[in-house]
Amino acid sequence: MNASPPKRKLTVLLAEPRGFCAGVDRAIQIVELALKKYGAPVYVRHEIVHNRFVVERLERLGAVFVDELDAVPAEAPVIFSAHGVPKSVPAEATRRNLFFLDATCPLVSKVHVEAERHHRAGLHILLIGHAGHPEVVGTMGQLPEGAISLIETVADAEAFVPGDPDRLAFVTQTTLSVDDTATIVAALKARFPTIRGPHKEDICYATSNRQDAVKALAPRADLLFVIGAPNSSNSQRLVEVGARAGAKRAVLIQRASDIDWSLLETADIVGLTAGASAPEVLVDEVIASLGERFAVTVEPVVVTREDTVFRLPRVLVS
Repeated sequence: MNASPPKRKLTVLLAEPRGFCAGVDRAIQIVELALKKYGAPVYVRHEIVHNRFVVERLERLGAVFVDELDAVPAEAPVIFSAHGVPKSVPAEATRRNLFFLDATCPLVSKVHVEAERHHRAGLHILLIGHAGHPEVVGTMGQLPEGAISLIETVADAEAFVPGDPDRLAFVTQTTLSVDDTATIVAALKARFPTIRGPHKEDICYATSNRQDAVKALAPRADLLFVIGAPNSSNSQRLVEVGARAGAKRAVLIQRASDIDWSLLETADIVGLTAGASAPEVLVDEVIASLGERFAVTVEPVVVTREDTVFRLPRVLVS
């Protein structure tokens, strides 16, 4: 019997930190604890986080995901997603006497508070973010229509015409590219020197850390896999950051079954990370799948350790 040929060696540079952030972990726990406390079904308005693997697991436990509140029966609890919601959503839930839990990430809530503070001070707010993203919809929905203008690009920043150039403030979506956002902010400050910004950067620690980890490994990577969903902003930004930082090829995959094996024909070093809403089990799955075809050596690339934990709603833990 002929022996199998030896597997080709493959080095996997494993980014750390990667995967779940504290806000995502808290949101998922809220759904799990609500199911445990109140029983199924528990309704969730929109995907609790942008990851189908997570959503489908929660569906199997008894969560029901809906687009709007009119699909929620009066007697069932409903949870708002980690991305935040416009003020009209809890107002409608209150009007209908629905019992609701808000799983908005505390760092997104911080942006909401900043926007309201600037609005009370009589400032017009510029929100740096991506049109249509649930977090952007939620932030813009904190204030009356017209109080916030969306800025997506440097071109938008250069074209914006304010009512009063001395009465402006800016906030940002929490999951943006750190470098791209800095360029937009610089353009705004060049045009409007008195524009007010957040006390502390709005892009969250988890987004920044994951981008830093990708920047650290990308120059060595023949190929970078980012595990995440197509509608996950932070995952898409990791692909862009990796390509910009030197990875010869950067690809978004949802799980191991998405791997295009032809991409590995000339790759000796593969970078691997996961967006903030992708569970570690999908990372393990990709490494195991690579190990079936290659002699894999995993090399952690650590830029920092994370220990942030956000408190859960008291009603679920009391």
